Amino acid sequence: MPKLHLAVFRSDATIPLGHSLCGGWIKPAEVVTEPLYALGIVLLGEEAPIVLCAVDWTGICNDAHRRWREKLAEAAHTTPERVAVHCVHQHNAPFADLAAQKLVAEQAGLPPVIDVGWFQQTVARTADAVKAALAQTRPVSHIGYGKAKVDKVASNRRLVGPDGKLRGWRGSSCKDEKLRAEPEGLIDPWLRTISFWNGDEKLAALHFYATHPMSYYGDGHVSSDFVGLAREARTQEEGTPHIYFTGCAGNIAAGKYNDGSKPNRFLLAQRVFTAMVESERQIERIAANTCSWQTRPVVLPPRSDETEATLLATIADASKTTAVRNRAAMKLSFRRRAEVKLPILIGNLRLGDKLQMLHLPAECFVEFQLYAQEQRSDGFLATAAFGDGGPWYIPLAKAFPEGGYEPSVAFADPESEDILKDAIRSLITA
Repeated sequence: MPKLHLAVFRSDATIPLGHSLCGGWIKPAEVVTEPLYALGIVLLGEEAPIVLCAVDWTGICNDAHRRWREKLAEAAHTTPERVAVHCVHQHNAPFADLAAQKLVAEQAGLPPVIDVGWFQQTVARTADAVKAALAQTRPVSHIGYGKAKVDKVASNRRLVGPDGKLRGWRGSSCKDEKLRAEPEGLIDPWLRTISFWNGDEKLAALHFYATHPMSYYGDGHVSSDFVGLAREARTQEEGTPHIYFTGCAGNIAAGKYNDGSKPNRFLLAQRVFTAMVESERQIERIAANTCSWQTRPVVLPPRSDETEATLLATIADASKTTAVRNRAAMKLSFRRRAEVKLPILIGNLRLGDKLQMLHLPAECFVEFQLYAQEQRSDGFLATAAFGDGGPWYIPLAKAFPEGGYEPSVAFADPESEDILKDAIRSLITA
């Protein structure tokens, strides 16, 4: 008898027209270019079920993330600790933080972070999809793994000078030809794939790659962007579910290879699609004998250079931009959570002796993903980040004195690097 069974679910998560995008600080939704989805699998083995879910949203933070995990756990007859929910992190998409929304709702004229009623409906719809999937589980005889380099997509956003200060920055798109001419910098060039098989039948494929997934945004066109296009094209080509997870991409984007022109979305999508195909062409398979799930709680301390009083004042200051005010509400949501030491759970899925799948929060710098790989150099490790988005960016400690965007909007203290690395090492080497 097979020791492992798999259920696959897919649910619509498309935002309604008129709703805020990216937390309310870009143009709201005017048209749907591509629908947004919540996609995932449920693994059933000798332990309680494990749920892995990727959502085409910008971020899911704090209490909103707990709500997702609780409802999917209930649907899968497991516990919230055994549910990993990640965002792909497109920007023409919603940001969810229920506590921040309460703060924003108290201010006249501020656009909402999230429509709470629609949020609840979307979570419930996804939970229903999980329940329906469990009625159609399939045995897993083998697990496949492979990787391929992605050509001309990812580049490091941060260009640091010899004085240790940021001298240049490339976002998801960059029109400065001199900055685009700079080297890629530190990235993880590999797209990794883990697939599940029943004999010769592929049941599902999970892809992992570290880059911000935006080609352009802010125009009100709801979109799953280039990684979503690649994922859906692969799904339609095979008729097999393909699910995409964004890795540790806090300091990684397509800026070297993308000037923001609209045709580049399809060019980047084709490059990711090509890597998906190649990673599966390189596949090796192992028997699906064991499956286990471990977690570690981490409490990341809030920044010491702001207080609740200063954040409340920023939220109430009508002279400041929506981006600054709504971001302050989300920062206060995380601060209050951190002060009562409500932890973030990071998880690790082990499939046999060789394969691991690490699940991390927020916008971790790529160095965390590379660090995790160093802890288990003799195995195959895929990393999904953008889980609980409460801390926003998680840079390295050295990035704070370097300056630049990422440390300026990180909600947690620089000492978070050591805390998170300790937890990663504990999980990977256990």
